[in-house]
Amino acid sequence: MTIDLEALYIDLHQHPELSFQEHRTAAIAAGHLRDLGLEVEEGVGGTGVVALLSNPSTDSGTEGPVVWLRADMDGLPVEEATGLPYASTARGVDPAGHDVPVMHACGHDMHVTAMIGAVERLLATRDEWSGTVVVLIQPAEEFGAGARAMLDAGILDRYPRPDIVLGQHVTPFPAGIIGVRSGTQMSASDGLTVTMHGRGGHGSRPHTTIDPVVMAAATVMRLQTITSREIDPKDVAVVTVGSIHAGLKNNIIPTEATLELSLRYPTDTMRDKVLASVERIVKAEALASGAEREPDIETLHTLPATINDEEATTRVAAALRAKLGDEAVIDPGLFTGSEDVSWFARDAGAPLVFWFWGGFDPAVFAEAVAKGRVESDIPTNHSPYFAPEIHPTIEVGVTAMETAAREFLA
Repeated sequence: MTIDLEALYIDLHQHPELSFQEHRTAAIAAGHLRDLGLEVEEGVGGTGVVALLSNPSTDSGTEGPVVWLRADMDGLPVEEATGLPYASTARGVDPAGHDVPVMHACGHDMHVTAMIGAVERLLATRDEWSGTVVVLIQPAEEFGAGARAMLDAGILDRYPRPDIVLGQHVTPFPAGIIGVRSGTQMSASDGLTVTMHGRGGHGSRPHTTIDPVVMAAATVMRLQTITSREIDPKDVAVVTVGSIHAGLKNNIIPTEATLELSLRYPTDTMRDKVLASVERIVKAEALASGAEREPDIETLHTLPATINDEEATTRVAAALRAKLGDEAVIDPGLFTGSEDVSWFARDAGAPLVFWFWGGFDPAVFAEAVAKGRVESDIPTNHSPYFAPEIHPTIEVGVTAMETAAREFLA
């Protein structure tokens, strides 16, 4: 049986699902893995899928190395604007109960497709390798919670522990390019919710209130000074206020305002510094506004830095160069985005290699480079215009995952 990967990708792209709601996606992935002959468990950590491919050595009689391969599968609350004939028109309900558009704006549909293709290739060549492959189709990466949920469900106790954890992510590089580096590949991250408390009242009598909207606005502006005035320009940190909510009507001053923050940093030292600055500023702005109650600061998620093992990364990079050519493998530098894939490796005490692969037309990318317009002309992950070229992105993703896995299988 040969799986039509293009049809699979288009189907997944048209039917994205929000974090921990990926029931259809999980069922499709599980069905393909089961059809390929793998032992499959569904509903792991909510909607996760784990599949086992055992191929022991007939010569030595040993089980051989254990390789964990991970792909994430959740979509985002983004309305697709690509204009593609297979663009998503799906909708979902977010955790707050709001009806929202849903799109695969981060390429997780491509991740699942490439994973299925890589497993199919490994099965076709199983007389050339031995060992055990554990396939993880992970939910809720966008919540930073899916890997943790699968681990908390006990997969380290029920499945062979990994000798290596491998994962990949499609990104706005030219198709055919692989980006991988030793050490810190992606930043650590915290998601915070800050609730600022005021005193509500009539919009015509602001002097009788403590306005949380003004308080929140001042806080947003002051938070921008953390990276511009408190962090050494040679260092890396990101403070983003991605959401602000307050009030329901123009003539009512509300009682509270809520900010949602995304923080990024490459080291624990920088994390401590940024978190302390955020807390100081939030509390100081509330005090300056005369708030009668301190703000509440809630941590939504904490993700560690994605750190690639040096020896294992060297092996993967060499194998990819041998397969795709020297010019196809680059050091992409540190990404300030964050991932939860490293929880698998950290909990297992195993090395991790996580890389990026390009998904955009090389000619279009080259034109954008020549014009100095890459950041404006090439849609990045989480953009409503993000849509990888189907080919050769699928083929390169399949080859990269298969090649990396084969590097560690006996």
